[in-house]
Amino acid sequence: MAIELFGFSIGKKEEKKDVKITTFAQADDDNDVLSVSGGGVHGVYLDTEGSIKGDNELINRYRDMSLQAEVENAIDDIVNEAIVTSKDKPVIHIKLDNLNISDNIKDKIRAEFKSVSKLLDFQNIGHDLFRRWYIDGRLYYHVILNEKNVKNGIYELRVLDPRKIKKVRETKKEKLPNGQVKKVYEEYYVYNEKGLYQQQGYSYGTTFTNAASGLKISPDTIVYCHSGLMNGKRSSVLSYLHKAIKPLNQLRMLEDALVIYRISRAPERRIFYVDVGNLPKLKAEQYMRDLMSRYKNKLVYDANSGEIRDDRKHMSMLEDYWMPRAEGGRGTEISTLPGGQNLGDIEDVLYFQKKLYKSLGVPISRLESEASYTIGRATEISRDEVKFTRFVNKLQNRFSFLFDELMERQLSLKGIMNRDDWKLIKNEVYYDFENDSHFTELKRNELMQDRMNLMRELEQYIGKYYSHEYVRRNVLMQNDDEIISNDEQISKELEDSRYGGGDMQFNSNIIEPEPDKELMLEDTLDKKFEEKFELKKEEKKLKETINDILSTIHKDD
Repeated sequence: MAIELFGFSIGKKEEKKDVKITTFAQADDDNDVLSVSGGGVHGVYLDTEGSIKGDNELINRYRDMSLQAEVENAIDDIVNEAIVTSKDKPVIHIKLDNLNISDNIKDKIRAEFKSVSKLLDFQNIGHDLFRRWYIDGRLYYHVILNEKNVKNGIYELRVLDPRKIKKVRETKKEKLPNGQVKKVYEEYYVYNEKGLYQQQGYSYGTTFTNAASGLKISPDTIVYCHSGLMNGKRSSVLSYLHKAIKPLNQLRMLEDALVIYRISRAPERRIFYVDVGNLPKLKAEQYMRDLMSRYKNKLVYDANSGEIRDDRKHMSMLEDYWMPRAEGGRGTEISTLPGGQNLGDIEDVLYFQKKLYKSLGVPISRLESEASYTIGRATEISRDEVKFTRFVNKLQNRFSFLFDELMERQLSLKGIMNRDDWKLIKNEVYYDFENDSHFTELKRNELMQDRMNLMRELEQYIGKYYSHEYVRRNVLMQNDDEIISNDEQISKELEDSRYGGGDMQFNSNIIEPEPDKELMLEDTLDKKFEEKFELKKEEKKLKETINDILSTIHKDD
Protein backbone atom coordinates (compact mmCIF):
# COMPACT_ATOMS: atom_id res chain seq x y z
CA MET A 1 0.00 0.00 0.00
CA ALA A 2 1.48 3.31 -1.08
CA ILE A 3 1.55 6.27 1.31
CA GLU A 4 1.60 9.72 -0.25
CA LEU A 5 2.57 12.57 2.05
CA PHE A 6 4.47 15.84 1.64
CA GLY A 7 4.99 15.08 -2.04
CA PHE A 8 6.65 11.70 -1.33
CA SER A 9 5.28 8.26 -2.20
CA ILE A 10 6.20 5.34 0.07
CA GLY A 11 5.40 1.76 -1.00
CA LYS A 12 3.69 0.26 -4.02
CA LYS A 13 1.06 2.37 -5.73
CA GLU A 14 -2.46 1.06 -5.95
CA GLU A 15 -5.24 2.03 -8.26
CA LYS A 16 -7.69 4.32 -6.55
CA LYS A 17 -11.30 3.24 -6.41
CA ASP A 18 -13.66 5.48 -8.33
CA VAL A 19 -16.20 6.97 -5.92
CA LYS A 20 -18.84 9.19 -7.43
CA ILE A 21 -20.95 11.38 -5.17
CA THR A 22 -23.32 14.20 -5.97
CA THR A 23 -24.05 17.10 -3.60
CA PHE A 24 -25.09 20.71 -3.86
CA ALA A 25 -23.50 21.80 -0.55
CA GLN A 26 -19.85 22.50 0.14
CA ALA A 27 -18.27 20.57 3.02
CA ASP A 28 -18.21 22.51 6.29
CA ASP A 29 -14.95 21.76 8.07
CA ASP A 30 -15.32 24.51 10.73
CA ASN A 31 -11.97 25.99 9.75
CA ASP A 32 -10.91 29.59 9.38
CA VAL A 33 -10.56 29.61 5.58
CA LEU A 34 -10.20 32.55 3.21
CA SER A 35 -12.13 31.82 0.00
CA VAL A 36 -10.60 33.35 -3.14
CA SER A 37 -11.10 33.07 -6.88
CA GLY A 38 -8.42 31.63 -9.14
CA GLY A 39 -6.72 33.44 -12.02
CA GLY A 40 -5.04 36.19 -10.00
CA VAL A 41 -1.36 37.07 -9.73
CA HIS A 42 0.63 34.31 -8.10
CA GLY A 43 1.37 34.99 -4.45
CA VAL A 44 -1.24 37.76 -4.00
CA TYR A 45 -4.85 36.86 -3.10
CA LEU A 46 -7.52 39.51 -2.70
CA ASP A 47 -9.38 39.49 0.59
CA THR A 48 -12.67 41.16 -0.32
CA GLU A 49 -14.29 40.75 3.13
CA GLY A 50 -11.32 41.95 5.18
CA SER A 51 -11.23 38.77 7.24
CA ILE A 52 -7.45 38.87 7.65
CA LYS A 53 -7.66 42.35 9.10
CA GLY A 54 -10.39 41.26 11.49
CA ASP A 55 -8.57 38.13 12.65
CA ASN A 56 -5.34 39.99 13.36
CA GLU A 57 -7.15 42.73 15.25
CA LEU A 58 -9.02 40.14 17.32
CA ILE A 59 -5.84 38.25 18.18
CA ASN A 60 -4.16 41.48 19.30
CA ARG A 61 -7.21 42.34 21.40
CA TYR A 62 -7.26 38.88 22.98
CA ARG A 63 -3.60 39.20 23.91
CA ASP A 64 -4.15 42.64 25.42
CA MET A 65 -7.06 41.28 27.43
CA SER A 66 -4.93 38.44 28.80
CA LEU A 67 -2.64 41.02 30.43
CA GLN A 68 -5.48 42.41 32.58
CA ALA A 69 -5.32 41.19 36.18
CA GLU A 70 -8.83 39.68 36.43
CA VAL A 71 -8.64 37.97 33.04
CA GLU A 72 -5.15 36.66 33.73
CA ASN A 73 -6.27 35.09 37.01
CA ALA A 74 -9.23 33.45 35.27
CA ILE A 75 -6.99 32.11 32.49
CA ASP A 76 -4.55 30.73 35.06
CA ASP A 77 -7.39 28.89 36.82
CA ILE A 78 -8.55 27.35 33.55
CA VAL A 79 -5.08 26.39 32.27
CA ASN A 80 -3.99 25.01 35.66
CA GLU A 81 -7.05 22.77 35.76
CA ALA A 82 -6.58 21.61 32.16
CA ILE A 83 -2.81 20.96 32.20
CA VAL A 84 -1.48 19.42 35.40
CA THR A 85 2.28 18.99 35.46
CA SER A 86 3.77 16.25 37.60
CA LYS A 87 7.35 15.10 38.02
CA ASP A 88 6.57 11.39 38.01
CA LYS A 89 3.56 11.24 35.67
CA PRO A 90 3.08 12.28 32.04
CA VAL A 91 0.81 15.24 31.41
CA ILE A 92 -1.16 13.26 28.83
CA HIS A 93 -1.29 9.66 27.68
CA ILE A 94 -3.19 7.83 24.95
CA LYS A 95 -5.94 5.25 25.58
CA LEU A 96 -6.52 2.48 23.02
CA ASP A 97 -8.86 0.17 24.96
CA ASN A 98 -11.73 0.52 22.47
CA LEU A 99 -9.62 -0.34 19.42
CA ASN A 100 -10.10 -3.77 17.92
CA ILE A 101 -6.56 -4.14 16.60
CA SER A 102 -3.57 -6.27 17.49
CA ASP A 103 -1.48 -5.55 20.58
CA ASN A 104 1.57 -5.06 18.37
CA ILE A 105 -0.08 -2.14 16.54
CA LYS A 106 -1.25 -0.69 19.85
CA ASP A 107 2.29 -0.75 21.20
CA LYS A 108 3.56 1.01 18.08
CA ILE A 109 0.87 3.70 18.36
CA ARG A 110 1.77 4.29 22.02
CA ALA A 111 5.45 4.58 21.13
CA GLU A 112 4.74 7.10 18.36
CA PHE A 113 2.54 9.13 20.68
CA LYS A 114 5.42 9.38 23.13
CA SER A 115 7.71 10.58 20.33
CA VAL A 116 5.15 13.20 19.24
CA SER A 117 4.82 14.43 22.84
CA LYS A 118 8.58 14.67 23.03
CA LEU A 119 8.70 16.70 19.80
CA LEU A 120 6.17 19.11 21.32
CA ASP A 121 8.09 19.07 24.62
CA PHE A 122 4.61 18.82 26.12
CA GLN A 123 5.84 17.69 29.51
CA ASN A 124 7.70 20.99 30.00
CA ILE A 125 5.83 23.60 27.94
CA GLY A 126 2.38 22.01 27.66
CA HIS A 127 1.02 24.68 29.99
CA ASP A 128 2.29 27.47 27.71
CA LEU A 129 0.98 25.78 24.56
CA PHE A 130 -2.50 25.35 26.01
CA ARG A 131 -2.49 28.94 27.24
CA ARG A 132 -1.48 30.24 23.80
CA TRP A 133 -4.19 28.14 22.15
CA TYR A 134 -6.81 29.32 24.65
CA ILE A 135 -5.98 33.04 24.23
CA ASP A 136 -5.48 33.16 20.45
CA GLY A 137 -8.19 30.61 19.70
CA ARG A 138 -5.91 28.77 17.25
CA LEU A 139 -2.53 27.07 17.08
CA TYR A 140 -0.35 26.41 14.01
CA TYR A 141 2.61 24.03 13.73
CA HIS A 142 4.99 23.57 10.84
CA VAL A 143 5.89 19.91 10.31
CA ILE A 144 9.55 19.56 9.28
CA LEU A 145 10.87 16.32 7.75
CA ASN A 146 14.30 14.96 7.06
CA GLU A 147 14.16 14.66 3.27
CA LYS A 148 17.00 12.14 3.26
CA ASN A 149 15.05 9.76 5.47
CA VAL A 150 11.32 10.42 5.40
CA LYS A 151 10.46 7.06 6.98
CA ASN A 152 11.86 8.27 10.32
CA GLY A 153 8.77 10.42 10.71
CA ILE A 154 8.54 14.01 11.87
CA TYR A 155 11.93 15.58 12.49
CA GLU A 156 10.86 18.86 14.15
CA LEU A 157 7.75 20.87 14.99
CA ARG A 158 7.83 24.67 14.94
CA VAL A 159 5.02 26.82 16.26
CA LEU A 160 3.83 29.65 13.97
CA ASP A 161 2.32 33.04 14.76
CA PRO A 162 -1.37 32.90 13.71
CA ARG A 163 -1.15 36.50 12.45
CA LYS A 164 1.40 35.44 9.82
CA ILE A 165 -0.42 32.48 8.28
CA LYS A 166 -3.82 31.98 6.69
CA LYS A 167 -5.59 29.05 5.07
CA VAL A 168 -6.83 29.80 1.56
CA ARG A 169 -9.43 27.92 -0.48
CA GLU A 170 -9.03 28.79 -4.15
CA THR A 171 -11.97 28.13 -6.46
CA LYS A 172 -11.23 27.17 -10.05
CA LYS A 173 -13.61 26.37 -12.89
CA GLU A 174 -13.06 23.46 -15.22
CA LYS A 175 -15.03 22.68 -18.36
CA LEU A 176 -16.32 19.15 -18.71
CA PRO A 177 -16.57 17.34 -22.09
CA ASN A 178 -20.35 17.77 -22.03
CA GLY A 179 -19.95 21.55 -21.90
CA GLN A 180 -20.82 22.01 -18.22
CA VAL A 181 -18.61 23.94 -15.80
CA LYS A 182 -17.32 22.23 -12.68
CA LYS A 183 -15.93 24.01 -9.64
CA VAL A 184 -12.67 22.64 -8.27
CA TYR A 185 -11.34 23.69 -4.86
CA GLU A 186 -7.66 23.85 -3.98
CA GLU A 187 -6.64 24.47 -0.37
CA TYR A 188 -3.27 25.68 0.82
CA TYR A 189 -1.72 28.03 3.38
CA VAL A 190 -0.20 31.46 2.78
CA TYR A 191 2.62 32.48 5.11
CA ASN A 192 4.46 35.79 5.41
CA GLU A 193 7.13 36.32 8.05
CA LYS A 194 6.29 40.02 8.34
CA GLY A 195 2.55 39.46 8.57
CA LEU A 196 -0.34 39.29 6.14
CA TYR A 197 -1.90 42.67 6.85
CA GLN A 198 -0.81 46.02 8.23
CA GLN A 199 -2.90 48.81 9.63
CA GLN A 200 -1.58 52.26 10.45
CA GLY A 201 -0.05 52.15 13.91
CA TYR A 202 0.70 48.41 13.80
CA SER A 203 3.98 46.78 12.91
CA TYR A 204 2.90 43.29 11.90
CA GLY A 205 2.10 43.78 8.21
CA THR A 206 3.71 44.46 4.89
CA THR A 207 1.10 46.34 2.91
CA PHE A 208 -1.78 48.76 3.40
CA THR A 209 -4.04 46.87 1.01
CA ASN A 210 -6.46 44.10 1.92
CA ALA A 211 -4.40 41.38 0.28
CA ALA A 212 -2.82 38.17 1.47
CA SER A 213 0.66 37.93 0.01
CA GLY A 214 3.27 35.40 0.93
CA LEU A 215 4.59 31.88 0.51
CA LYS A 216 2.23 29.15 -0.70
CA ILE A 217 2.46 26.08 1.57
CA SER A 218 0.96 22.61 1.20
CA PRO A 219 -1.71 21.72 3.82
CA ASP A 220 0.19 18.53 4.72
CA THR A 221 3.06 20.52 6.21
CA ILE A 222 0.81 22.54 8.56
CA VAL A 223 -0.95 21.21 11.65
CA TYR A 224 -3.83 23.45 12.67
CA CYS A 225 -6.00 23.29 15.80
CA HIS A 226 -8.61 25.92 16.65
CA SER A 227 -11.07 26.58 19.47
CA GLY A 228 -14.18 25.46 17.60
CA LEU A 229 -15.96 28.77 18.24
CA MET A 230 -17.07 30.57 15.07
CA ASN A 231 -18.70 33.92 14.39
CA GLY A 232 -22.26 34.27 13.15
CA LYS A 233 -21.27 33.89 9.50
CA ARG A 234 -18.96 30.96 10.32
CA SER A 235 -16.18 32.76 8.49
CA SER A 236 -13.81 33.44 11.37
CA VAL A 237 -12.56 31.56 14.44
CA LEU A 238 -13.09 33.19 17.83
CA SER A 239 -11.27 32.76 21.10
CA TYR A 240 -12.90 31.78 24.37
CA LEU A 241 -12.02 35.31 25.54
CA HIS A 242 -14.35 36.84 22.96
CA LYS A 243 -17.36 36.72 25.32
CA ALA A 244 -15.43 38.73 27.91
CA ILE A 245 -14.64 41.74 25.69
CA LYS A 246 -17.73 43.73 26.66
CA PRO A 247 -17.71 42.90 30.42
CA LEU A 248 -14.02 43.79 30.63
CA ASN A 249 -14.55 47.16 28.90
CA GLN A 250 -17.49 47.93 31.18
CA LEU A 251 -15.47 47.03 34.27
CA ARG A 252 -12.53 49.20 33.26
CA MET A 253 -14.79 52.15 32.38
CA LEU A 254 -16.61 51.90 35.70
CA GLU A 255 -13.37 51.68 37.67
CA ASP A 256 -12.00 54.80 35.94
CA ALA A 257 -15.21 56.73 36.59
CA LEU A 258 -15.20 55.63 40.23
CA VAL A 259 -11.60 56.78 40.74
CA ILE A 260 -12.29 60.17 39.17
CA TYR A 261 -15.41 60.67 41.30
CA ARG A 262 -13.64 59.75 44.52
CA ILE A 263 -10.66 61.97 43.87
CA SER A 264 -12.87 64.95 43.10
CA ARG A 265 -15.45 64.40 45.87
CA ALA A 266 -13.49 62.82 48.72
CA PRO A 267 -11.81 65.88 50.37
CA GLU A 268 -13.68 68.62 52.21
CA ARG A 269 -13.06 72.05 50.69
CA ARG A 270 -13.46 75.52 52.19
CA ILE A 271 -15.57 78.22 50.59
CA PHE A 272 -14.50 81.85 51.22
CA TYR A 273 -17.27 84.40 50.74
CA VAL A 274 -15.38 87.73 50.55
CA ASP A 275 -17.21 91.04 50.92
CA VAL A 276 -16.02 93.29 48.09
CA GLY A 277 -18.41 96.17 48.85
CA ASN A 278 -19.19 98.44 45.89
CA LEU A 279 -15.90 97.84 44.05
CA PRO A 280 -16.13 97.59 40.26
CA LYS A 281 -15.84 94.19 38.69
CA LEU A 282 -12.19 94.47 37.67
CA LYS A 283 -11.09 95.85 41.03
CA ALA A 284 -13.15 93.24 42.86
CA GLU A 285 -11.42 90.45 40.94
CA GLN A 286 -8.02 92.01 41.65
CA TYR A 287 -8.90 92.25 45.33
CA MET A 288 -9.89 88.59 45.36
CA ARG A 289 -6.64 87.48 43.75
CA ASP A 290 -4.64 89.49 46.30
CA LEU A 291 -6.46 87.79 49.16
CA MET A 292 -5.96 84.37 47.62
CA SER A 293 -2.24 84.87 47.22
CA ARG A 294 -1.91 86.41 50.69
CA TYR A 295 -3.71 83.69 52.68
CA LYS A 296 -3.06 80.68 50.55
CA ASN A 297 0.15 78.83 51.42
CA LYS A 298 0.83 75.34 50.19
CA LEU A 299 3.60 73.52 52.03
CA VAL A 300 5.43 70.99 49.89
CA TYR A 301 8.05 68.47 51.02
CA ASP A 302 11.03 68.20 48.69
CA ALA A 303 12.27 64.61 48.77
CA ASN A 304 15.55 65.47 47.02
CA SER A 305 16.70 68.18 49.43
CA GLY A 306 14.64 67.25 52.50
CA GLU A 307 13.30 70.80 52.77
CA ILE A 308 9.75 72.10 53.18
CA ARG A 309 8.98 75.01 50.88
CA ASP A 310 5.98 77.17 50.06
CA ASP A 311 4.67 76.07 46.69
CA ARG A 312 1.98 78.50 45.47
CA LYS A 313 0.08 77.30 42.44
CA HIS A 314 -3.10 78.24 40.67
CA MET A 315 -6.33 77.08 42.25
CA SER A 316 -7.61 73.68 41.10
CA MET A 317 -10.88 71.87 41.68
CA LEU A 318 -9.47 70.06 44.70
CA GLU A 319 -8.59 73.26 46.53
CA ASP A 320 -10.61 76.01 48.20
CA TYR A 321 -13.25 78.16 46.51
CA TRP A 322 -13.26 81.99 46.70
CA MET A 323 -16.57 83.72 46.02
CA PRO A 324 -17.09 87.55 45.95
CA ARG A 325 -20.07 88.97 47.82
CA ALA A 326 -21.46 92.40 46.96
CA GLU A 327 -22.41 95.07 49.50
CA GLY A 328 -25.79 94.64 51.06
CA GLY A 329 -25.43 90.98 51.77
CA ARG A 330 -23.70 89.29 54.60
CA GLY A 331 -20.08 90.07 55.37
CA THR A 332 -17.04 87.92 54.83
CA GLU A 333 -17.76 84.26 55.68
CA ILE A 334 -15.87 80.98 55.61
CA SER A 335 -17.78 77.68 55.29
CA THR A 336 -16.96 74.08 54.32
CA LEU A 337 -18.18 71.99 51.43
CA PRO A 338 -18.72 68.36 52.59
CA GLY A 339 -17.14 65.49 50.67
CA GLY A 340 -18.98 62.80 48.74
CA GLN A 341 -21.16 60.26 50.51
CA ASN A 342 -21.02 56.43 50.26
CA LEU A 343 -17.58 56.47 48.70
CA GLY A 344 -16.92 52.97 50.05
CA ASP A 345 -19.78 51.39 48.08
CA ILE A 346 -18.35 49.21 45.29
CA GLU A 347 -21.27 46.85 44.64
CA ASP A 348 -21.42 47.94 40.99
CA VAL A 349 -17.73 47.08 40.54
CA LEU A 350 -18.23 43.66 42.14
CA TYR A 351 -21.22 43.07 39.85
CA PHE A 352 -19.14 43.58 36.72
CA GLN A 353 -16.31 41.47 38.14
CA LYS A 354 -18.73 38.59 38.65
CA LYS A 355 -20.13 39.17 35.18
CA LEU A 356 -16.60 38.98 33.76
CA TYR A 357 -15.89 35.68 35.53
CA LYS A 358 -19.22 34.25 34.34
CA SER A 359 -18.36 35.16 30.75
CA LEU A 360 -15.08 33.26 31.11
CA GLY A 361 -16.77 30.20 32.62
CA VAL A 362 -14.92 30.45 35.97
CA PRO A 363 -16.89 29.95 39.23
CA ILE A 364 -17.60 33.12 41.19
CA SER A 365 -16.19 31.53 44.35
CA ARG A 366 -12.71 31.62 42.82
CA LEU A 367 -12.94 35.41 42.57
CA GLU A 368 -12.76 35.73 46.37
CA SER A 369 -9.25 34.78 47.39
CA GLU A 370 -10.18 34.77 51.09
CA ALA A 371 -13.03 32.29 50.65
CA SER A 372 -12.41 29.01 52.45
CA TYR A 373 -12.31 25.76 50.50
CA THR A 374 -14.19 23.01 52.31
CA ILE A 375 -13.46 19.32 51.81
CA GLY A 376 -16.56 17.17 51.62
CA ARG A 377 -18.34 14.58 49.55
CA ALA A 378 -18.72 14.99 45.83
CA THR A 379 -22.47 15.42 46.29
CA GLU A 380 -21.71 18.57 48.32
CA ILE A 381 -19.65 20.26 45.57
CA SER A 382 -21.30 23.39 44.19
CA ARG A 383 -22.96 23.30 40.81
CA ASP A 384 -20.57 25.96 39.50
CA GLU A 385 -17.57 23.73 40.21
CA VAL A 386 -19.25 20.84 38.38
CA LYS A 387 -19.94 23.07 35.37
CA PHE A 388 -16.36 24.35 35.47
CA THR A 389 -14.98 20.80 35.48
CA ARG A 390 -17.10 19.91 32.46
CA PHE A 391 -15.98 23.10 30.71
CA VAL A 392 -12.33 22.21 31.26
CA ASN A 393 -12.98 18.67 29.96
CA LYS A 394 -14.50 20.19 26.83
CA LEU A 395 -11.39 22.34 26.33
CA GLN A 396 -9.14 19.31 26.74
CA ASN A 397 -11.17 17.35 24.22
CA ARG A 398 -10.94 20.18 21.69
CA PHE A 399 -7.22 20.67 22.25
CA SER A 400 -6.61 16.94 21.66
CA PHE A 401 -7.42 17.51 17.96
CA LEU A 402 -3.82 18.69 17.73
CA PHE A 403 -2.60 15.19 18.66
CA ASP A 404 -4.99 13.62 16.14
CA GLU A 405 -3.43 15.64 13.33
CA LEU A 406 0.12 14.92 14.47
CA MET A 407 -0.51 11.19 14.94
CA GLU A 408 -2.06 10.96 11.47
CA ARG A 409 1.11 12.32 9.87
CA GLN A 410 3.51 10.42 12.11
CA LEU A 411 1.87 7.01 11.61
CA SER A 412 1.66 7.58 7.87
CA LEU A 413 5.32 8.49 7.61
CA LYS A 414 6.41 5.52 9.72
CA GLY A 415 4.30 3.17 7.59
CA ILE A 416 2.30 1.86 10.56
CA MET A 417 -1.02 2.75 8.92
CA ASN A 418 -2.16 5.09 6.19
CA ARG A 419 -4.17 8.23 6.72
CA ASP A 420 -7.48 6.65 5.69
CA ASP A 421 -7.08 3.89 8.28
CA TRP A 422 -6.30 6.43 11.00
CA LYS A 423 -9.41 8.43 10.14
CA LEU A 424 -11.46 5.27 10.64
CA ILE A 425 -10.12 4.55 14.13
CA LYS A 426 -9.31 7.98 15.54
CA ASN A 427 -12.80 8.36 17.01
CA GLU A 428 -12.04 5.34 19.20
CA VAL A 429 -8.74 6.83 20.39
CA TYR A 430 -8.88 8.93 23.56
CA TYR A 431 -6.36 11.18 25.26
CA ASP A 432 -6.33 11.16 29.04
CA PHE A 433 -5.04 14.36 30.66
CA GLU A 434 -3.57 14.24 34.13
CA ASN A 435 -5.99 15.84 36.56
CA ASP A 436 -5.73 16.86 40.21
CA SER A 437 -9.10 18.53 40.52
CA HIS A 438 -10.47 18.15 44.06
CA PHE A 439 -13.91 17.37 42.73
CA THR A 440 -12.52 14.63 40.49
CA GLU A 441 -10.62 13.12 43.39
CA LEU A 442 -13.69 13.03 45.61
CA LYS A 443 -15.82 11.56 42.85
CA ARG A 444 -13.21 8.89 42.12
CA ASN A 445 -13.07 7.85 45.78
CA GLU A 446 -16.84 7.58 46.02
CA LEU A 447 -17.03 5.56 42.82
CA MET A 448 -14.32 3.21 44.08
CA GLN A 449 -16.20 2.71 47.34
CA ASP A 450 -19.41 1.92 45.47
CA ARG A 451 -17.57 -0.54 43.22
CA MET A 452 -16.07 -2.34 46.20
CA ASN A 453 -19.51 -2.68 47.81
CA LEU A 454 -20.94 -4.03 44.57
CA MET A 455 -17.97 -6.39 44.28
CA ARG A 456 -18.73 -7.89 47.71
CA GLU A 457 -22.33 -8.52 46.72
CA LEU A 458 -21.33 -10.17 43.43
CA GLU A 459 -18.54 -12.26 44.91
CA GLN A 460 -20.67 -15.40 45.34
CA TYR A 461 -21.92 -15.20 41.76
CA ILE A 462 -18.51 -14.85 40.10
CA GLY A 463 -17.82 -17.91 37.99
CA LYS A 464 -21.49 -18.90 38.04
CA TYR A 465 -23.41 -16.03 36.46
CA TYR A 466 -20.61 -13.50 35.74
CA SER A 467 -17.16 -14.15 34.33
CA HIS A 468 -14.07 -12.77 36.03
CA GLU A 469 -13.15 -10.65 33.01
CA TYR A 470 -16.65 -9.15 32.92
CA VAL A 471 -16.38 -8.14 36.59
CA ARG A 472 -12.94 -6.61 36.12
CA ARG A 473 -13.99 -4.60 33.08
CA ASN A 474 -17.57 -3.59 33.96
CA VAL A 475 -17.59 -3.48 37.77
CA LEU A 476 -14.03 -2.49 38.62
CA MET A 477 -13.75 -0.58 35.29
CA GLN A 478 -10.22 -1.77 34.60
CA ASN A 479 -8.77 -1.28 31.12
CA ASP A 480 -6.30 -3.50 29.30
CA ASP A 481 -3.24 -1.81 30.75
CA GLU A 482 -4.56 -1.97 34.31
CA ILE A 483 -5.50 -5.65 34.02
CA ILE A 484 -2.05 -6.58 32.69
CA SER A 485 -0.28 -4.42 35.27
CA ASN A 486 -2.29 -5.83 38.20
CA ASP A 487 -1.71 -9.43 37.09
CA GLU A 488 2.03 -8.82 36.87
CA GLN A 489 2.13 -7.16 40.28
CA ILE A 490 0.12 -9.96 41.89
CA SER A 491 2.44 -12.57 40.37
CA LYS A 492 5.46 -10.75 41.79
CA GLU A 493 3.87 -10.47 45.20
CA LEU A 494 3.28 -14.24 45.27
CA GLU A 495 7.04 -14.74 45.14
CA ASP A 496 7.72 -12.10 47.80
CA SER A 497 7.89 -13.40 51.36
CA ARG A 498 6.46 -10.16 52.69
CA TYR A 499 3.12 -11.06 51.12
CA GLY A 500 2.99 -14.74 52.11
CA GLY A 501 5.59 -16.28 49.80
CA GLY A 502 4.70 -19.63 48.26
CA ASP A 503 1.70 -20.21 50.54
CA MET A 504 -0.44 -17.94 48.39
CA GLN A 505 -1.87 -19.03 45.06
CA PHE A 506 -3.00 -16.75 42.30
CA ASN A 507 -5.19 -17.51 39.35
CA SER A 508 -6.42 -14.49 37.40
CA ASN A 509 -9.06 -16.56 35.62
CA ILE A 510 -10.61 -18.85 38.31
CA ILE A 511 -12.05 -17.78 41.64
CA GLU A 512 -13.84 -20.45 43.68
CA PRO A 513 -17.21 -19.15 44.83
CA GLU A 514 -18.16 -19.66 48.45
CA PRO A 515 -21.08 -22.02 49.16
CA ASP A 516 -24.42 -20.32 49.35
CA LYS A 517 -25.68 -20.69 52.94
CA GLU A 518 -29.18 -19.62 52.03
CA LEU A 519 -29.47 -22.34 49.36
CA MET A 520 -28.20 -24.96 51.85
CA LEU A 521 -30.79 -23.86 54.38
CA GLU A 522 -33.56 -24.11 51.79
CA ASP A 523 -32.50 -27.66 50.85
CA THR A 524 -32.53 -28.72 54.53
CA LEU A 525 -36.01 -27.32 55.06
CA ASP A 526 -37.29 -29.04 51.93
CA LYS A 527 -35.98 -32.38 53.16
CA LYS A 528 -37.65 -31.93 56.55
CA PHE A 529 -40.95 -31.05 54.92
CA GLU A 530 -40.75 -34.13 52.70
CA GLU A 531 -40.04 -36.38 55.69
CA LYS A 532 -42.93 -34.91 57.62
CA PHE A 533 -45.23 -35.36 54.65
CA GLU A 534 -44.25 -39.05 54.34
CA LEU A 535 -45.00 -39.59 58.03
CA LYS A 536 -48.45 -38.12 57.65
CA LYS A 537 -49.15 -40.39 54.70
CA GLU A 538 -48.14 -43.46 56.72
CA GLU A 539 -50.32 -42.36 59.65
CA LYS A 540 -53.26 -41.93 57.32
CA LYS A 541 -52.80 -45.47 55.88
CA LEU A 542 -52.56 -46.88 59.38
CA LYS A 543 -55.80 -45.19 60.41
CA GLU A 544 -57.58 -46.53 57.33
CA THR A 545 -56.36 -50.06 58.09
CA ILE A 546 -57.55 -49.87 61.70
CA ASN A 547 -60.96 -48.57 60.57
CA ASP A 548 -61.32 -51.47 58.13
CA ILE A 549 -60.52 -53.98 60.86
CA LEU A 550 -63.01 -52.41 63.27
CA SER A 551 -65.76 -52.35 60.65
CA THR A 552 -65.17 -56.04 59.86
CA ILE A 553 -65.45 -56.99 63.56
CA HIS A 554 -68.62 -54.98 63.83
CA LYS A 555 -70.25 -56.85 60.90
CA ASP A 556 -69.32 -60.25 62.37
CA ASP A 557 -71.01 -59.34 65.65
